Amino acid sequence: MTNEATYDETAEVDVIRGEPRVDAPVLADGLGCHSGSEMEKAARLAGNSEMLDQFAKDYPKGPHDQPQSMCPAFGSLRVGLRMKRVATILSGSACCVYGLTFVSHFYGARRSVGYVPFNSESLVTGKLYEDIRDSVHEMADPDQFDAIVVTNLCVPTASGVPLRLLPKEINGVRIVGIDVPGFGIPTHAEAKDVLAGAMLNYAREEIKAGPVQAPAGGKADRPTVALLGEMFPADPMMIGAMLAPMGLAAGPVVPCREWRELYAALDCGVVAAIHPFYTAAIREFEAAGRKIVGSAPVGHDGTAAWLAGIGDAYNIPAAQIAAAQNAFLPAIKGALAATPIKGTITLSGYEGSELLVARLLVESGADLRYVGTACPKTKWSEPDREWLEAKGIKVTYRASLEDDCAAMEAVRPDLAIGTTPVVQKAKEMGIPGLYYTNLISARPLMGPAGAGSLAEVINAAIAGKARMDDMKAFFDGVGTGDTAGVWEGSPNLRPDFRAAHQKKIDKQARAAKAQEMI
Repeated sequence: MTNEATYDETAEVDVIRGEPRVDAPVLADGLGCHSGSEMEKAARLAGNSEMLDQFAKDYPKGPHDQPQSMCPAFGSLRVGLRMKRVATILSGSACCVYGLTFVSHFYGARRSVGYVPFNSESLVTGKLYEDIRDSVHEMADPDQFDAIVVTNLCVPTASGVPLRLLPKEINGVRIVGIDVPGFGIPTHAEAKDVLAGAMLNYAREEIKAGPVQAPAGGKADRPTVALLGEMFPADPMMIGAMLAPMGLAAGPVVPCREWRELYAALDCGVVAAIHPFYTAAIREFEAAGRKIVGSAPVGHDGTAAWLAGIGDAYNIPAAQIAAAQNAFLPAIKGALAATPIKGTITLSGYEGSELLVARLLVESGADLRYVGTACPKTKWSEPDREWLEAKGIKVTYRASLEDDCAAMEAVRPDLAIGTTPVVQKAKEMGIPGLYYTNLISARPLMGPAGAGSLAEVINAAIAGKARMDDMKAFFDGVGTGDTAGVWEGSPNLRPDFRAAHQKKIDKQARAAKAQEMI
């Protein structure tokens, strides 16, 4: 018996209630990149377990699951935006797309970024995939593009939007679909590898299928060494000069600047893993039968060992290897001696070249105590780690912000080189700091050109310690404790309220302790 008022018999109809679908999870509103574990569960339920397992193998995580740098998708976005005749489409939450496009234009991308919006309905019904497919067909103009890169951000990846089902080619335009979720890719540096590896895989299949385009400048007349990792524009030219006495030439830099360079990179005999975390790219080169050599020609010892490693990989006679070493090692030693660095330094960053910069600092005379990198440990960085640790320097892979700050606070160096929050913390402590990405990695590092490139900026920063002390003394106490915030006058302090509140906290602590004893 019920008092509910009804107007017909529809209220009596039995409703069939099915079981919730596990193959198409609906993400809760507000679930963002900081909900990594829940997003990963959803992605696995959506059929992306194999992809996430490969990410975990390629990019093993450290003490922190969530990246402590910018959104990792910025790395792959930047690689695509720097390539000629390559269009980029993002599929993700509007806030994520806004942030990524803003940062990309902040770093000088003078190109539009495509965006396929979605809502809860289009996400779970499959309409989002159809919208992406329609967008790709609309953009696939061979007169404008060689390739279109479609990137799934966190929510589409967690929902299982299947970019693998997109056509591989439309009107002669290549379609490359990748997933770059923040819960699967730890850093934006490694996201560069995701796209580089996907493009190399596509190019390798094209090579197997038949003839491909030659490089714009023609094919090299000498065996080449492909260079893996983004670097200062002068470095590849310097590496080419150092390879010349051995009868070798520097090949393309991967990530490449245009599609046809991928073919030339795969045509090399040896790959130099300048940045050692490009795991997916290295897998493609190894599948093509190419040898990999780690480290880089930085400093005296690094250049000698690297030239020997490249020579051995190409079976170059010992006399030619020695000729290359003798042509450049004296100049490197002279440049290091002419521009010494005096001072204690801690170094950290997330670009992947931190160990190379550390070697250069040590050979320049710096008292380096700590090196932290957000990138993972791989066998291609082993020569650098062994060299640094042999000199008593602590090397931390997958370093967290807490690791970097703790090292700086313990060492109290004359200079802290690191990411923005590390430099901010250093300056609060009155320690000179330099932002790694803009002031250190954006300089030549290789050969004689790199030997003296860091000394000027580093010595100038160390010399500014007195100025830092003056500023710290002038602003001491401002903006901290009771003076935090904006005040027109002095803050209204109430020590009696503070004491009463502290008594309450102490009482709660005693009660909790007593409960534990019971």
